[in-house]
Formats: sequence, C-alpha cells, structure tokens
Amino acid sequence: MVVLDVKNFQIALEQLELEKGIPRAKLIEGIEAALAAAYKKEYGTKGQIVGAKFDSKTGKTEFWQVKTVVDKSMILSEEELEQLKKTKEESGEKTEMEIVPAEEKKAVFNLERHIWLKEAKKIKKDAKPGDELTFPLEEKQEFGRIAAQTAKQVIAQKIRETEKELVFEEFSKKEGEIVSGAVQRISEGNVFVDLGRVIAVMPRNEQISGEHYRIGERIKAMVLLTEKNIKDINVYLTRTHPKFLIKLFEIEVPEIAGGAVEIKEIARDPGSRTKIAVASKIKGVDPVGSLVGQRGVRVNAVINELGGEKIDIIPWSEDPAQFVANALSPAKIIGVEIEENKKEAKVIAPEDQLSLAIGRGGQNVYLAAKLTGYKIDIRSRTGKLVAEATEGGVKGEGIAAKNEAKPE
Repeated sequence: MVVLDVKNFQIALEQLELEKGIPRAKLIEGIEAALAAAYKKEYGTKGQIVGAKFDSKTGKTEFWQVKTVVDKSMILSEEELEQLKKTKEESGEKTEMEIVPAEEKKAVFNLERHIWLKEAKKIKKDAKPGDELTFPLEEKQEFGRIAAQTAKQVIAQKIRETEKELVFEEFSKKEGEIVSGAVQRISEGNVFVDLGRVIAVMPRNEQISGEHYRIGERIKAMVLLTEKNIKDINVYLTRTHPKFLIKLFEIEVPEIAGGAVEIKEIARDPGSRTKIAVASKIKGVDPVGSLVGQRGVRVNAVINELGGEKIDIIPWSEDPAQFVANALSPAKIIGVEIEENKKEAKVIAPEDQLSLAIGRGGQNVYLAAKLTGYKIDIRSRTGKLVAEATEGGVKGEGIAAKNEAKPE
C-alpha cells in the first residue's frame, strides 16, 4: 500500500473544501480515482479495472482489481467473433477483436476484467453472472513522474466536475427565485451578472425596456433557467417574467408570504404596466390594501425596483362579469355581458370612460383580456364597438395599426 504525506494532504483538503465549497467526501472520491489511474498507468495492464481506497487519516491507500462474473451467454463465441471479424473486413472497418458494435450485448472475453462463473464460485459460493469480484493488488511504495502527473490531472478534473455539479444543483433549486449580483460586463446587449459561484447572463429579451445597466451596479433578477453542458453551467436571469414581480411582492407583503393573501392572476407589459388580481384567504383581510401598504409604501417599493412600471392591483372575483369589470380599472363600467361558451365579454362604458377603458395604444383593455382570459369588446352606450382585445392583441378606433398586436 502507498503512504502519502498526511499533513500536507489534510491541509490541501481543508483548503479545497473551504475555497471551492466541495464536500470532503467528493474530494476523497477524486483522490481515489486519481490514485487508481496512477497505479494503472505505472503498474497495470491493458483492460484492467483498478479500484482504490484512500484513508485520509493515515494517508494509506489500498488497491484492488475488479472483475465481472460472466457466463457463456454474456461472451462472444469463437464463431461469433469470426463472423464479426468477417463483417468488419467486408465493410472496411477496424477488425481488432476488442472493437464490438455498441448495440452488441455480448462482450469479448478479457482475462483482466472478466472471470468465468465456474472460477468465481470457487472464490464466492453464491456468485452469479453480473457480480463484481475484487482481487488485492501488489503493494507499491512510489509512483513515477508520469503516474503522478496522471493523478494530478484526474484530481483536477474531478474537482472541476464536482464544482460544476454543485453549482448546477444550487442554481437549479433557485429557479423561480430572486437573486442579486453585480453587473460584470455587457456584451451584444446581454448583461453578465456575478452571482458569486457563477457568472449568470440576462439576455436582451429578459431585460426591462428602457433600463440601463452599469458595470459594478448591483441588480436583482429571477433565475429563469439553469443548464448544464459539457464545458460549463449556464444560468439565465430575467426581470421581465411575471413571476419576478410576484416574488418582489412576496418580499414586501407579509400577508402573501404568510398565505393570507394570494395573487390569483397577473398580466404584464414589462417596464410599462402590470395588472394583478388578488384575493384574500382570510376573512377581514383586505387583499388590495395589503399589497398597496400604508401610504403605498409596499407597492411603491416594487414600482421603484421596476424603474417606475405602473401597477394596477384589483380584487379577483369568481363572477366573470365582475372580474372583467374590475380588470378594466380605473375605468368605470356600466355593464358586462358574458358569453361563457365563447370566453367573450361585451363591456358597456360611458362615453367619458371609453378612452380610459381602452388605455393608451389599447394597453388597458389588452392587459385586462390577458388577465381574465376573455376576449373583451368595449362598446359605447349606443352599442357601437369601439375596441376589441384578446391575449394576442387589440384593435379598434383610435388605436394605431402598429398596436394591433401584443404591445411591446
């Protein structure tokens, strides 16, 4: 068995655990993989599978060889090998016996990694095909330069892999949550944010229109998605997602965090205007007042974080007609006629409330349609159709053609 410098190893483990945040058990796994690779490089043979057990307290390492118990159904026969060789030669492929098609379930027998069932039973009576048996390897006192280099590379790779896995796990759990970090750089419209263990990116389409970011500035955003690829971990942020606004209110409003008030629906035109429908789960609790706060302190905190985005907070209602009327706030509505089978609402508004119900560029009625899920027709007292809106867009009198789609 190999004995290593325990003191230096303990110091190195502590430093890595502290600096990288990698659990000691993961580091030990990396060391064992490295030592096994180094042993095989220095003293092993081709095809051999080497295992290692490292004792961080004593610095000692034990090595063993792993062999899989096989029977004839798991191994290619001589006839099958000849046929495989012939097929490969005819196709112009390599003909080495070690090369077996990926779809081939049988393997070429290798004395270094296989042991026949009959022989295995002499060692372990209850051995069965597929079991793995271990055989102690000869003790060695030192590794050569090449083996040591191999060990170093394996440890470094294991640390990178483990660190990447931990970062992926951490930020996968944070999807849908708010994080804060410093703007590191801005490139081609994308904002890169330093979150400590990873540099996240906020794509242009996830940024609020009109906002400008400065290098070093601290910003809040929501983790939208975490991806893992071969090279790195990609974390994507958003400030435009409706859930980002909901999370901001959860921070400011104890009644939401405590479950007394619920945000039922939300429709957002990022950077411009948002409509939120809220309901109370506890009798006597004012849902709208809870979000507004005393003198508007709570809603203003959210508005300030969003750079002045207007927020309409309305009471949610189980009655579709009432909900549509509420959604068109601040306009005063005379009546609402619901066609439930078509998910349509015909709204009657006084002449002096028509422009308010529609909103600039149709924004108010569009957001109301998006909030309620109903197609909304705005009509005058005389029944004249003034505007109609769906979740896909809005059109009508006084609304420019460029707004006959989802407002930007």
